[in-house]
Amino acid sequence: MRALIVGAALLCAASAAHAAETWPARPVHIVVPFAPAGPTDAVSRVLADKLGTALGQQFVVENRPGAGANIGIDLVAHAAPDGYTVLMVSSSFVINPSSYHNPGYDPFKDFAPVTDAGSSPNIIVTNPSLPAKTMKELVALVHANPGKYSYAVPGIGTLGDLSARILLGSLKLDMVPVAFNGAGPAMTSVIQGQTPIGFASITPAIPQVKAGALRGLAVASEKRLASLPDVPTLAEAGYPEHEAGIMHAVLFPARTPKPVVDRLYREIAKAVALPDVRQRFETLGFQPKANTPAEFAAEIKSEVALWAKVIKDSHLPVQ
Repeated sequence: MRALIVGAALLCAASAAHAAETWPARPVHIVVPFAPAGPTDAVSRVLADKLGTALGQQFVVENRPGAGANIGIDLVAHAAPDGYTVLMVSSSFVINPSSYHNPGYDPFKDFAPVTDAGSSPNIIVTNPSLPAKTMKELVALVHANPGKYSYAVPGIGTLGDLSARILLGSLKLDMVPVAFNGAGPAMTSVIQGQTPIGFASITPAIPQVKAGALRGLAVASEKRLASLPDVPTLAEAGYPEHEAGIMHAVLFPARTPKPVVDRLYREIAKAVALPDVRQRFETLGFQPKANTPAEFAAEIKSEVALWAKVIKDSHLPVQ
């Protein structure tokens, strides 16, 4: 009996190893639970190109926005654990379990963590027609006109939304939030003047700030970005302790073979270390990380607990 058990274990191990060696044998679908042009979408497309070249199969990016990212996340949670459906997600993954009564997934049981590829900061932008040209001026303008101004965020419960609520609450600013299905549509609304102010991730804002279509007031990072050297940090603008980095993370459905998980992690780590990828990420305001699956699993645990406390302490509405 013992010999049979040992033999079965060896057979399973050999089968898993073979699966990793032959994976991928067909195109892999990367589900991004946001609209195109947002930061997670941009990062996923850079990685998809490099992974496709390295592994000899196409990595296809599919945008499945809606419900604060829950639609796309739930899709992957219930996908076959065969290595051919991948989730590329932002901090919404660790925030939604506390900001929704029923997000439709369990961050610990429904997924096999691969890696947190890196992060990008939030930015506060305005339409150039708004008279406020600095954070101090924006605060004074809103204080003088309570309830008059609206601001765009990339979805209810996203890091942009929560960070905005925390910042506005601490400054006692009365503004009207308007949620969109992703950072791209949120920035478009600010450019068009439908919402004069925006709180969102850096990636879709960088080219618009450079072109003058948006005015960058502050970035929520420790230091200024090389891609936007003239935009101060929130601390420099007079509002420290409001840094917020958006994770851009990769996960498989739970029960995906570990050798496949480990292989994708290794390929992503190689990709983000490439000079041309790092240069591209710099233009996106993205800071590479690529921690191991075990490290990422620990990060998920700590981040879920962190945002649960933030949501509770800030008395934010749960959907």
